[in-house]
Amino acid sequence: MSLLLEIYKNECVPKLMERFGYKNPFEVPKIEKIVLNMGLGEAIQNPKILDNAVEELALIAGQKPVITRAKKSIAAFKLRAGMPIGCRVTLRGRRMYDFLLKLVRIALPRVRDFRGVSPRGFDGRGNYTLGIREHVIFPEIDYDKIDKVKGMNVTVVTTAKTDEEAKFLLDCLGMPFRR
Repeated sequence: MSLLLEIYKNECVPKLMERFGYKNPFEVPKIEKIVLNMGLGEAIQNPKILDNAVEELALIAGQKPVITRAKKSIAAFKLRAGMPIGCRVTLRGRRMYDFLLKLVRIALPRVRDFRGVSPRGFDGRGNYTLGIREHVIFPEIDYDKIDKVKGMNVTVVTTAKTDEEAKFLLDCLGMPFRR
């Protein structure tokens, strides 16, 4: 069992039940999935960037990403519908907990001048999204082998009904929120 899953079951569930007055442990919010997304607009001119991004995202997530394609054509950006413009990967189960542990304990503290993640990244339905400017904060990425520093979005989807419940859950799991 993953370390973060053990922390969730042994520490977070009792705290959440006490704080929000849940009667049943199955009512307690949990993390459903984590979605990693890399949008690469410059892949229009240079398709090789997308291949490198797919390899790097696979290293970070431990799972092969899916290439995302443009839905609409935009003439100003020389973009046609169906052109590959990014990649994403959805993590569930053990890989999800392992990634979240790696993000919270290893990657985020490596960010330059890190003061915590913004508490304003909630969407109103208990899901949290944060942006990462440099993907090189992950230990799997070899800085010498990358051609370009890329950013990514990390979305944590929870079963929480409100943002307050989701924030308490993520805080309990070790997400370093700014105060």
